Amino acid sequence: MAEPVWFPSTSGPRLAGLVDHPEGAVRGWGVFSHGFTLGKNSPAASRICKQLAHEGVGMLRFDNLGLGDSEGDWGDGSFSHKVADTAQAVRFMNESGRTVRLLVGHSFGGAAVIAAAHELDSVRAVASIGAPYQPGHVEHNYDALVERIIAEGEAPFLIGGKALVLRRHFIEDVRAADLREQIRTLRRALMVLHSPTDNTVGIANASEIFRAARHPRSFVSLEGADHLLTGRDQAKRAARIISAWADPYLG
Repeated sequence: MAEPVWFPSTSGPRLAGLVDHPEGAVRGWGVFSHGFTLGKNSPAASRICKQLAHEGVGMLRFDNLGLGDSEGDWGDGSFSHKVADTAQAVRFMNESGRTVRLLVGHSFGGAAVIAAAHELDSVRAVASIGAPYQPGHVEHNYDALVERIIAEGEAPFLIGGKALVLRRHFIEDVRAADLREQIRTLRRALMVLHSPTDNTVGIANASEIFRAARHPRSFVSLEGADHLLTGRDQAKRAARIISAWADPYLG
């Protein structure tokens, strides 16, 4: 069962989410952070959260600013906003009596959950899926627009069928973000999941994250998967692995 929820973003507009509830006994609660412009209903977000709920781990997945059902303008956001709103989602769940122990992030969201975990005392485990070692990796999606945006302040940006506006502050923010120290000082259990056939975010990113992280750390190869985990079994498999790994941290 998916429960529609709304909560305020850190910048004001309300964010729309779905809480996937376990049908049976609840083992724990988590929050999912989606990729760059994907949203809560993307295959990775939806299938992973539903499978985790099937495994007894209730999950909140939500649309970031200006995406899906959320209010606001995507162009007003940034990597820093994504991190802050992921933490905000955890606080929302905690305040509702569903204490979040697990963060799961896909792609750009995988970097965001590593950064957000530092702000959240309740979180004990973090799983990143297909995440870049540095948030600035996302620039390959709009590299042809960078000079225009720096000069003019913004430019139309079409990605995945979505017509968005990309602004200078996003580029400056993502270039300034440095995940290395946050990975190195992450005092949470970390699982890094990545596919060697990921042609969007190469598996070298996973190697760098894993090398920088402290124990307890784990790495799982999602061989045969694409970056977006478009195959139904790909996302479900990732969720089952995360569920088993996170078990000691959910209570």
